[in-house]
Amino acid sequence: MPELPEVETVRRGLEAVTLAQPIVGVEVLLARAIAFPEQPQAFIDHLRDRAFEQWQRRGKYLLATLDDGSRLVIHLRMSGQLLWLTTPSPPCSHTRVRWFFATGAELRFVDQRTFGRCWWISPHCPPEQAIPPLATLAPEPLSEAFTVEVLAKRLGHSRRALKTALLDQTVVAGMGNIYADESLFLSGLHPALPAHTLTPAQIARLHRVIRQVLREGIAAGGTTIRTFVTPQGINGHYGGKAWVYGRKGEACRLCGTTIERLRLAGRSSHYCPRCQPLSWAMGK
Repeated sequence: MPELPEVETVRRGLEAVTLAQPIVGVEVLLARAIAFPEQPQAFIDHLRDRAFEQWQRRGKYLLATLDDGSRLVIHLRMSGQLLWLTTPSPPCSHTRVRWFFATGAELRFVDQRTFGRCWWISPHCPPEQAIPPLATLAPEPLSEAFTVEVLAKRLGHSRRALKTALLDQTVVAGMGNIYADESLFLSGLHPALPAHTLTPAQIARLHRVIRQVLREGIAAGGTTIRTFVTPQGINGHYGGKAWVYGRKGEACRLCGTTIERLRLAGRSSHYCPRCQPLSWAMGK
């Protein structure tokens, strides 16, 4: 699933090419890709003849403000892509929604696994009311609202494994498997460490590293594992310099120890046994 750096990369790409261009047509090729309104035709009618004024990101959600004050919200989920095409081309079999612009360009929502969703939200409805999960998201991790104290409070109430807690969007908005693994490695924290056992110094270090890793992910244009590309079709480059994610069996870039992988709550976690010792289990 695209995480904060990937979604932010998409947001920036859309902001650069889609603004102030009249939408002259919309085509819905998969009805269930539209979460609201229930009727795809209503979705089409609300977006046709409008124009995007701004793109924002909240966690892993993309929110576009239209020129009438309404919003288009998109969640890419597992395999969603938003592609910007400036020359006509036939849609692939995984194309779900198409927006056509007066310039002849097209924004295309492609989603192989069909979990992605689009919402149209009226100007009079707060997005958090229309999409309840938005209301429960933690503060944005790159914002001033995401303080050490906020992270400490949210981790202090959790007896889950630290990696599992970090994937909870009410703890760190936008965090996912890739950047959680990277943050834990650079913090020297084992993924299975119970979240509530962290010391104030460990939380402060983790807070700093989360922000560092997310910024580095954005600077690299995100990570391409399977399907992620920017709206212009460019792969993300963070994966090539990852410390532990996706590197099971390879040597740690710091100490040379073999990177291992374990499963926590059904999710894979990559870590270095030497750099991230599970010291709590040994009474240290």
